[in-house]
Amino acid sequence: MAIFPVLTFVVACFGLIAFGKERKYAIRMAMDISTIFFIFNVGALLNTLFNNRFGLYGIFLVMIIGAGLLGNSYYRKDGAIPWKKIIRVVWRITFFITVLLYIVLHIIVLLKLAFTV
Repeated sequence: MAIFPVLTFVVACFGLIAFGKERKYAIRMAMDISTIFFIFNVGALLNTLFNNRFGLYGIFLVMIIGAGLLGNSYYRKDGAIPWKKIIRVVWRITFFITVLLYIVLHIIVLLKLAFTV
């Protein structure tokens, strides 16, 4: 499941639908479950492509910075920080960013393998 996070998303989504959950709820939960697999996979791809050990730490750093910026904007607007909402928003944005990076990095890896001898 960790090698193919897309499979994790599909299995979680259809599994939740099979257990009688609403489609919208099932998709959101499948996103939440598969995000951790996408994070680790993209981190490993970044480490492999750029030959360093900063991929996973870089993703977590961007997540923390995003949460800080979002928390600052909520604090300036409302005077309070809704931690659950901030974590949920950062987690869902991380899902979309890591899915895009997953696709782009896999294309780059395939092209790199195709043009190296």
